[in-house]
Amino acid sequence: MQRLVALHARIFTALETHLAPVLLPTLARFLFVAALFLYYWNAGLTKLGEGFTGLFRLEPGAYVQILPRAVEAVGYDPSALGPLARSVVLLGTWSEFLLPILIAVGLFTRLAALGMTGFVLVQTWVDVTGHGAALGQFFDRHADGLIDIRAFWVFPLILLVLKGAGPLSLDAWLARRQTPSAALTPASQPR
Repeated sequence: MQRLVALHARIFTALETHLAPVLLPTLARFLFVAALFLYYWNAGLTKLGEGFTGLFRLEPGAYVQILPRAVEAVGYDPSALGPLARSVVLLGTWSEFLLPILIAVGLFTRLAALGMTGFVLVQTWVDVTGHGAALGQFFDRHADGLIDIRAFWVFPLILLVLKGAGPLSLDAWLARRQTPSAALTPASQPR
């Protein structure tokens, strides 16, 4: 029995030591891109105005999506919301493009994943309080509630915050470029 336990420990220690650091963050980024990249990209596109200036002049629907109750309170006239609301909607829209791109290429991944986690939490709050979506609950027999689905969205993001982007990323490439070669370290220089 001790041999079986030792074999089990050797196998899974090797997997945890050698495979997990590569597989987990790479798989988390892949799953985010495969499941959510186009979702957020298309959501961002629905908010942009026409042409290049559309990056700064958003469609009225952008305000309805992000600040539904505030827009309703001003009779669906986004110009009546003021500069703070405009900034919130503009930054939220840009986040739908920028944060997924950063996660996809693995650049500033921990910050992007943290920002995306916050984005999903705020999005969920807006969906429930502003659009009337049912949140659902954990530990029921239904796996299709908003809270269940969004928990699965957030899990790979939290993994990326904690583990980073992994070796197949721009973060790793930049870190390798910043690491001085062994020939230039003080210990290896002649005295």
